Amino acid sequence: MPKIIENPEVRLLEEARRQIEEQGYAAMTVRSVAKACGIGIGTVYNYFPSKEELLATVLLQDWKECVAAIEAMSNTSDQPEPVARCIFDQLLAFARRHSAIFRDAAAAAGFAGSFSRYHGMLRSQLAQPLRRFCGKEFAAEFTAEALLTWSMAGKSFDEIWGMVETLF
Repeated sequence: MPKIIENPEVRLLEEARRQIEEQGYAAMTVRSVAKACGIGIGTVYNYFPSKEELLATVLLQDWKECVAAIEAMSNTSDQPEPVARCIFDQLLAFARRHSAIFRDAAAAAGFAGSFSRYHGMLRSQLAQPLRRFCGKEFAAEFTAEALLTWSMAGKSFDEIWGMVETLF
């Protein structure tokens, strides 16, 4: 009789996250995750068709938490600055949490094609909570792009906001 494993997908994601944080992307393998979870490697592939898919799911879960925090701020604020600051803070928190992945050359190579494909979608997602404050659609997209680009380049929120606040 096959053994029943409680919440295998959750366990696999938690273990993948742990291994990436402790050992880096290159050291995390589907086999090492399966072994640590006491699950056959074939079972892992039932949930995640590749190592990249496993990593992408870890990142997506964490990104959804960031989006939820941004939406919560957006729903309680009647001004654009706190919403923009929340977006900035969530971007930095996400980047810090996954800095080992973003610094890893193997991971970067795996994501190179996906980045350009999803960049516009990410910008649009970040612009969404700002749209209600803008008279023009482009202003929200421009602000989201500025927050995304310049937060990752080490600029402070005040520097960025000082340049875009006139759009609101």
